[in-house]
Amino acid sequence: MENKPTPITLQNFTTESGAFYATLNLSFQVFGLALHTAPIVLVNHALTGNSQVVGENGWWNDLIGEKKTIDTNKYTVLAFNVPGNGFDDTIIENYLDFNTRDIARIFIQGIHFLEIKQFYAIIGGSVGGGLAWEIAALEPKITQHLIPIATDWKSTDWLIANCFLQEQILNNSLKPIEDARIHAMLCYRTPESFKSKFQRTTNAELAIFNVESWLCHHGEKLQKRFQISSYKMMNQLLKTIDITRNGGSFESIASKIEATIHIIGIDSDLFFTVSENRATYEELKKYKNNITYQEIVSIHGHDAFLIEYKQLDNLLASIF
Repeated sequence: MENKPTPITLQNFTTESGAFYATLNLSFQVFGLALHTAPIVLVNHALTGNSQVVGENGWWNDLIGEKKTIDTNKYTVLAFNVPGNGFDDTIIENYLDFNTRDIARIFIQGIHFLEIKQFYAIIGGSVGGGLAWEIAALEPKITQHLIPIATDWKSTDWLIANCFLQEQILNNSLKPIEDARIHAMLCYRTPESFKSKFQRTTNAELAIFNVESWLCHHGEKLQKRFQISSYKMMNQLLKTIDITRNGGSFESIASKIEATIHIIGIDSDLFFTVSENRATYEELKKYKNNITYQEIVSIHGHDAFLIEYKQLDNLLASIF
């Protein structure tokens, strides 16, 4: 039987910006053991991801599945679609109505609908990890383990600047998805990663550099499966991660989170830099004992959390 997203209709939701939605569609998929029969792991997808974490088109098959790091023979894996990501055909045009905390609030409503009291772990990379931070900040008892990967509890000025450029491209380019994706790939990877992969080689047939051909391919590939409204929404969420927005200090909010927090950075990440990750760890260490910090060592930059699965397996093995 095909595992398709299951819809939940949420009623009367008001965003932090004051936008009112009489109904909102939230969809989810469950993998592994049935809900309420095993420890549950919530997996939050990244910018172009969705709830299909495993299977033929699963974006994290290297990490999740039978006899994988997160073993679907031992755990229930739950994944929601961010409303507006397009995977469940839900479109939200007014992306500026939402910030990352709004999506965390929506996920929490879905969690209550499913009658889940506590997760074994909440895990996510990039914006999915930022969303994990937001959920734990709102519900400090909701999970035993919080695993934010290649992310942080806030969007930095550098990240906001890149998201701003993404938004400019999406709003003004003649080929918005392709061009925004080409720019994004320069942030997801590093100069060293490009050098290792391409070595200044050329595509004789197209008479262009292979790096140019590869970037065009990624742009065209995303354009075929992603809608511009979805890209704008997810970019807006990447820009608005901040567990302290309209609230107290980082210390006052983070110190209430009961989960063991396992921060995983990437030594070459251009988006969520290790200096920011280490600063978060050092700050948390002052008032929290159940906190760890580990790093993926890679030339591949931000995308390493999707590439270096053997390292990730080693870093997560003791948890799962």
